[in-house]
Parts: sequence; C-alpha cells; structure tokens
Amino acid sequence: MKKNMLLLTGILSAQLASAQIFSDNFDNYALGSFIGPQSTNWTTWSGSQGGAEDVATTNNQAASAPHSVYFSSTFASGGPQDVVLSFGQLYNSGIFTLSSDFYVNAGKGAYFNLQGAQAIGSLWALNVHMDAGELAIDDGSTPNLCLTTYPEATWFNLKIEANLTLHVWKAYINNQLVGTWVNGINTVASADYFPLQNNQFFMDNVTFDHQTYTLLGLNAMVASLDMGGNIAGQNVSPTVSILNAGQNPLTSFDVNLAYNGQNYAQNITGVNVASISSYELSIPNISLAAGLNNAVVTISNINGGNDANANDNTLTQAVDPVVPAAGKIVVGEEATGTWCQWCPRGAVFMDLFANQYDGFWAGIAVHNGDPMVVADYDAGIGTLIGGYPSSVVDRLGDVDPSQMSSDFFTRLQTAPKGVLTNGATYDPSTRLLNISVRTEMLQATNGSYKVACALTEDGVTGTGAGYNQANAYAGGNNGVMGGYENLPSSVPAAQMVYDHVARAIAPSFTGQTGVIAATTTVGDTYTANFSFTLPANWDETQMHIVGMLIDPQGKIDNAGYTTINEAIQNGFVTGLQEISFTNLAQMLTVAPNPASDFANITLHIPTAAPVSVRVLDAKGGILQARQFGSLQGDFEIGLNTTNFAPGLYIIEMQMNGERIQKKLVIR
Repeated sequence: MKKNMLLLTGILSAQLASAQIFSDNFDNYALGSFIGPQSTNWTTWSGSQGGAEDVATTNNQAASAPHSVYFSSTFASGGPQDVVLSFGQLYNSGIFTLSSDFYVNAGKGAYFNLQGAQAIGSLWALNVHMDAGELAIDDGSTPNLCLTTYPEATWFNLKIEANLTLHVWKAYINNQLVGTWVNGINTVASADYFPLQNNQFFMDNVTFDHQTYTLLGLNAMVASLDMGGNIAGQNVSPTVSILNAGQNPLTSFDVNLAYNGQNYAQNITGVNVASISSYELSIPNISLAAGLNNAVVTISNINGGNDANANDNTLTQAVDPVVPAAGKIVVGEEATGTWCQWCPRGAVFMDLFANQYDGFWAGIAVHNGDPMVVADYDAGIGTLIGGYPSSVVDRLGDVDPSQMSSDFFTRLQTAPKGVLTNGATYDPSTRLLNISVRTEMLQATNGSYKVACALTEDGVTGTGAGYNQANAYAGGNNGVMGGYENLPSSVPAAQMVYDHVARAIAPSFTGQTGVIAATTTVGDTYTANFSFTLPANWDETQMHIVGMLIDPQGKIDNAGYTTINEAIQNGFVTGLQEISFTNLAQMLTVAPNPASDFANITLHIPTAAPVSVRVLDAKGGILQARQFGSLQGDFEIGLNTTNFAPGLYIIEMQMNGERIQKKLVIR
C-alpha cells in the first residue's frame, strides 16, 4: 500500500536532559549462543533463559557486522521464541526512546510489543506488527494508530519515541517521522519480541534511552490526525486530537483542517481541558481523494490568544490513499472454532476489517469442530491453512488474522477479470432463497474459471457448551484483544455473539465449472444459479450473500457481497438464458478419451434442470439412455465399454431443450 506520512511542524519546547541507558549490537556474544544467560537486560517471557524461548546470535545478516539475532515462528500460534528486553525500571514520565535495526524477510513479518508494567503480561502499552512491507501500530485498544510501510529484505531502523508525560508517541523509519498519536497506555518497562505465524526477521543495534520533560504554562498541541480511512473514494470522518501540553487549562480554541482544496473549521468553546488531557473532535463527511494531498490541521485562538509554543500548533499529514481496482471486493476467509483459545484474535480482526473496509471487504468465518461448522467449507479451507486461527485473503497464502492487511491492499489494487452482481428471490413461507451470481467479464480470459456462492450470518448465538468460546486472552496476560481480556477463559455461550459465520457454500469450496466459458472476451456475461432452503433458526435479515469468481489456480479473482434484500433489489437472473452453446459444451466431459474398457462421463449442471444422457453409435443408434430428472451440481457416470467394438461413439446430454454431444473413441 502507499505510505501515509506525518510531518510535525516545529519541535517541542521543553527542558530536556538525556542519557543513553542501553545499547547492544550482539557482537560481544559468541556466534550461535543464546543471549539470555549472558545479559542482565535480556530474558524470556517465562524467565527461562538459554532454551526454546531464547534467541541465538547469527552472522547470516547484520546491520553492523558480524552478529545479529534471528526470530522465526514454528508454531501456528507464534513462537516458541519469546524474548524480553528489560528497561530496568518502570518509566511513566519524560521521553522514552527505543531504537532497533530490523531486516524482515520478503513476504514475511515481525512483531514486538512494549509492556506497560514491570510484571510481564499484566499491561500492554504498544503492539508493533510488520507484515510483508506494511507496518501497523496499536495500543491494545485502538488499531492502526500508525499505518505505514517499511522496506522488505533490507535493513532499516525503527524508532519509537514516547513522550510519557504528554502521552504523545511517534514512530520513525530511518529517522523519518511516519506516525504520531496519543497513546492509551503511557508507562513502559520492557519490550517483548515474539515471532507470530509467518514471521521471519533479524534484529541488530538495539538501544533505549530516557529524557526528562518539563511542561510550559499555556500550550495547546495538535497531537494527532486520523483520517478515518485509507481507500480513495471512502467517505470518512477524520478525528483530530488536541492535547493540553501545558499546565494551564484550555477553555477555547479554533481548529481548521485543510484538505483537497477545502477548509473544515470548528470553533470550540465552553470546554475545560486539563493539563495532559486531550480533546477529540470529528469532522464529518469528507471523501478521500485519489493521489497525494496534504491534510493540514491548525489550532489557533487558544484561550482567546496565543500559547507559549506555536511550533506544535500545526500538524501536516501527507494523505495518499490506496486506489482500489474498479469493482473489486476482497474475500477474507478465517479458520476458527469455539474450542480454539487464540481464535478471539480472528474475531476481533474480522470485525475490524468489516468496519474499516466496508464496501471493499467480504469476511467469512469458517468454523471447525463446533455447532457452526459447514463440513464442505471446513474441509476446503483446511487444505490451505497450517493451524488455528488462520486466514486466507482471496485464497492466497495462510496468514495470521492480525496480518491480513498486506494481502488485502495488494488484492484491492489488483484488477479483477470480472465483476459480480448478486440477485435473489426469497419466499418467507418456504424459506427458499434463489440466488443468481452474474459475472460480467472486464478482461478476456482463458482457462477454467469457476463460480461459487457462500452465505454468512451475523449475530449468531446458541446454547450449550459447543457455543462457549475458549479464550487465551482472559485476564490480560496475553495482551489486550478487543475486550476478550475482560472475559473468562471459557466465555459462556450466553455472552457470545458470532459474526460473519459461514452458513453454506455451493456447489463446493472449489466452485462450479461450466458456467464461465473456457475463452471469454470483454463484456461477456455469465450467470450461475443457486438455491438454499434456510433453516428456521437462521435470521435472513442478518445474512450476506458472497458470490465468488475463482481463477484456474483456485484463487478468488473477485466477489459480489450483498445482503439478501440488496440482492432481491438487484433482481434474479436465470442462468440458462445467458449461457451460450460454448458454455454448455463445458458441462459435459468424457475421460479418458480414447478409452478401452471404461470411461467417466462428468456432468457440470449450474442450474437445476431436467437432464438425460444417451450413448449413441456412429450411425446415431441408441446404445444406452437414462433420464435423471432435475439435477444441479457436479456428477460422474461410469460407462463400461468392455463390450464396445473399437470405433467412434457419441455421448449426448440433453437439458432444457439444449443438446450437447461429445465424441468418444474406443480402442
């Protein structure tokens, strides 16, 4: 994705006293040795040094030769490496700075967090996720406080600077400011380096230091700007945080946001913002413009005049949102289960994506081993993942649910081969839902493209132990996770509501062949029809239809994502009215061909219709015939040809008045 860069005008006026406290380039450790037993600052999460949790020196990569340390996850849930750098004390004021050099392997990730208390596992101050070139920072409760990029497969420096007095934190990559925000937790005691699933990274030149900080009298600061989205065309409500960085209360001020040639001004009066407190204001209804534009926030008329430091009254953010490919919707499929103690992480990030990327994202939670399982869907996604929780974005590689952003933005900008429109009819009395998935080709294609249709439901509840959610985040020892840290280790079913739940997929995980022609041109349209009878306990008002176009490699090219009502408004289309003879020909295949004593006749029926099959000799004589009634889906018919004389035969399928013939050679 593109980088959103922050530029803070001026510097903070303060009395600073600095002292470097710790520095380690790992060159004083023996090659291949664990660092924990040799250092008073390095330890592990459990305190056990020199074992699986510890990290050893290497000379495969180094920012400053010869040594660095290397982290790599081997468990689906992360680790077992879990290395802690103790800061020696709890810092709760002044400016604390942590700097490290990282080398993250291409396509892989890195993770570390800052602990906000001396007791490890009791309070998280910050989470830093690096994933395939994207860096995202959160404070455990607010996601994407900083969202930017980093260079892959090359050394770079990442510095976190925390003004613990003001609660204002900053991130720098190679000494360039890339983010500033107001942090929820403002104490630090240690850093924890823990490789998550798909993490592979080297680290070198780790330092931390601390500076004291003295407040001015009257000082208002523009602390942060959150544009509220990062996709061009999104309608957003930017949030501005004004911080009282002085000792005197703030009672009034003017705020102006200048963006894309427009000024959005607000006059704030009648407030009493105490020292080190923040005032947040929202600016509604701004459309993110494509291209690079500066967003400039300025605070003025502070308590009716000027404050003591004008240098922190302006914040400039370069906004360069991702431009989505026309008609593109990205599908995220999460492998989860109520038995899985780490799966609350998946639920939290699926909700986050649904909220932040509405209109560009279709989320599907595929359950395993619990009452919400859909056997075909569960088996299909099981072939793509290595453990739970896991996720696949458009069925690319398996990633942790917390690290879907990189694949999402990559796929969002990838032009799809076709755009999908869901149509439907629904009979409330019979609960019969008929769906049409219409694909209009935006690009010419060759190969076997398939169509599938999934149903999801939000707000799913249930009774019984199967709906209890195992929860590793109980008590907060494993970090803040969307409120799960405040719930028990087994969350009772009565307290659980499950969203994005996969309810059905048709005709299969891999999709329906024979709908899309083997060769298409721009503007061709193809429609597949599906029918579902909704059980009485499914709430159709909480359901979504996900139509999927699947490419020959099994990846999801594009999707259509609608509620049932939206699909009804789109109108239902009968597929057979739009399937050409070329498409019909794909509905009948015969193999092996030539054959000797046996052949398989495969039928691909996209829409329920009466079907008959006949075997004819070269003169048109009927050798075998069978009526099947109404069929929909994929079917195989075994044909014993042991008694057939060598020569040419005709396999014929009839469906709704259409006749399809394939030649079969018997040797």
